Amino acid sequence: MVLNYRAIVKLSGIIIVILACLMLPSLLVSWLFGESDAVRSFLFTIVPMLVAGSIITLSVRADFNHLKIRDGYAIVALCWTLGSALGAVPFFISGYIPNFADAFFETVSGFTTTGSTILPDIEALPKGLLFWRSFTHWIGGMGIIVFAIALLPMLGISGQRIAKAETTGPVFGKLTPRLTESSKILYTIYIVMTVLQVSFLLMGGMSLYDALIHTFGSVGTGGFSNYGASIMHYDSLYFEMVITAFMLLAGMNFTLYYYLLRGDWRELFSDSELKGYYTIFGSAVLLIALNLWQSGNYDTVGESLRYSLFQSASVMTTTGFASADFDLWPSFSKMILFFLMFVGGCSSSTAGGIKVVRILLLFKLLKRGLAIRLHPRAVISIKINEKPIPADTVSAVANFVFLYFAIFFVGTLLLSLENFDLVTTASAVASCLGNVGPGFNLVGPMLNFSLFSDASTFMLAIIMLIGRLELFTIMLLFTRQFWNPDR
Repeated sequence: MVLNYRAIVKLSGIIIVILACLMLPSLLVSWLFGESDAVRSFLFTIVPMLVAGSIITLSVRADFNHLKIRDGYAIVALCWTLGSALGAVPFFISGYIPNFADAFFETVSGFTTTGSTILPDIEALPKGLLFWRSFTHWIGGMGIIVFAIALLPMLGISGQRIAKAETTGPVFGKLTPRLTESSKILYTIYIVMTVLQVSFLLMGGMSLYDALIHTFGSVGTGGFSNYGASIMHYDSLYFEMVITAFMLLAGMNFTLYYYLLRGDWRELFSDSELKGYYTIFGSAVLLIALNLWQSGNYDTVGESLRYSLFQSASVMTTTGFASADFDLWPSFSKMILFFLMFVGGCSSSTAGGIKVVRILLLFKLLKRGLAIRLHPRAVISIKINEKPIPADTVSAVANFVFLYFAIFFVGTLLLSLENFDLVTTASAVASCLGNVGPGFNLVGPMLNFSLFSDASTFMLAIIMLIGRLELFTIMLLFTRQFWNPDR
């Protein structure tokens, strides 16, 4: 047998039950605001999911102690796809997003923390559906499967095989010997960060509902807002600075927070990826601010810095909030933002993109290549944080980056069949693959992705899943070797 089908089916049932339970807060919001249509749509979704998920979970007997790596990949790919399809049901049956392709795209965009939308009028949706739309960011930010592992240690699931297929970064590691304990630590940090941002936004005068919506989008680095104008709706420097701070914190490696809790400050200040993260970010902020000021987009250096700071953080952390219509900015500034779409945040963060650590490894690989040209017999190891990186890890990073750009080019080629301009086409694919949100031109921050056909909408949704699951988890399913029982 190629796969442990019983384990895959049983865990899918567990995920269905968990997802149904996670819809309950949105049902409550709909009930509190008296939105009968939204209440019915959630009830007609939650009840069948609870029944079906419970039947599957209780009736299927499975052995989780002998999961293989391919089982982990299959479980993660299936659960993310199934979760996105089921999460789209309230939008679809409520009639507010009557096209299932669009509803699926919107939900995938939420769970993958992308933030791209097909909605031309966001405020037209009921508050309960908008809450669910943003809550998917919070669920997907730390990972649906890791969430399940954190909540259900009593199942005895071989979580490492599963979590490895969902981890964002070139190396998988645990904070503690038990994966369930590691998951709980990470989610505790995640929840504390969420509570802190909500508190800061409330102190600035934002309503509790709006504070929750924008916190889900910040700590999950998703970017869904309940306003079409995004953060521009408030025109508040205080809100922009709070959200900027938490976007940057969410884009950092979460394991560093664990070291801070243990009092190990050296890990923070000596981390090469963190230094690279803030170096790239700071350089982008200064270059964009200077370009905006010199081009006359804003009257003062302070204004230029304000919008450059927020938008650089939003794009680099792949959040996608907008405090300005950056599609109106000079080409130089837009090119920097386009570059940041590919860089992304740190490994083991909620951010998307290639990840800073991979960028660092590629530059070190290039530097070693140049040195070997001059000194052919030299033995030069590649190090991160003063630790040599194994050759297979370096090779895996090079493979990842090559595959990343291959998917980008193929996706752009396929999307070009829609016959839109190159900037719209390329930025749409780059945004979805990097889980960024808005692109440029016809998919800019003040526009949306509703212009594409159903086929292209589904393709972009799959590209979002590919980007969120680190490429290989989805791509392996399309290889013959994955399904070969002899391998």
